[in-house]
Amino acid sequence: MSVKKKIPVYFMPGMAANKKIFDHIELPEETYDVHYLEWLIPEKKEPIEVYAKRLTESIKEENPVLIGVSFGGILVQEMANIIKTRKVILISSIKHESEMPSRMHFSRITHLHKLLPTRLVSNIELLAKYAFGETVSDRLELYKMYLSVSDKQYIDWALDTIINWKQKHPVPVVHIQGDNDKVFPIHRIKDCITVKGGTHVMIINRFKWFNEHLPSLITSI
Repeated sequence: MSVKKKIPVYFMPGMAANKKIFDHIELPEETYDVHYLEWLIPEKKEPIEVYAKRLTESIKEENPVLIGVSFGGILVQEMANIIKTRKVILISSIKHESEMPSRMHFSRITHLHKLLPTRLVSNIELLAKYAFGETVSDRLELYKMYLSVSDKQYIDWALDTIINWKQKHPVPVVHIQGDNDKVFPIHRIKDCITVKGGTHVMIINRFKWFNEHLPSLITSI
């Protein structure tokens, strides 16, 4: 009797975060072969398309499912333009520049983000503000576990890449968004699955929702 081939699933974390944000996400082992992508240090002014190409080199299976959180959601869309995918799932992210909040459009015009004190990213509270869009003074120890990329060149590149990203080649996606996301507010998001009470970090604190719904979202047509 032939063994049913598992579905390869690759998770991409949000800006500056590591794979620990997925620690509580559980997909049935008999059905899914789970992998975690990690951030690479970019070349200065590296185009997102080139960076995405480098990330795809970590993918060994054909036709994978790509799941990206926040900035990771932008990256998996770029990766899906390079390799064939079974499905692309965005969490707490955007699928077009029109879904960015007004402050990001303003920063694109004024270059305000270039004035942010990224040289201080070793300060975990500031890094959490950039990555998760919230102050975490009462949860610093918790967030230290999730944030591991504090390289200034990476942070400068990531902020500039997000602010200036434009969707050139849309791909079919499943978009999951919390209705209390302060980074990418849901009122600007079109065609998404809404998680009531979900924040920008719902992959961490609403993991039960994802464990319940991700398997059917992956296998649905």
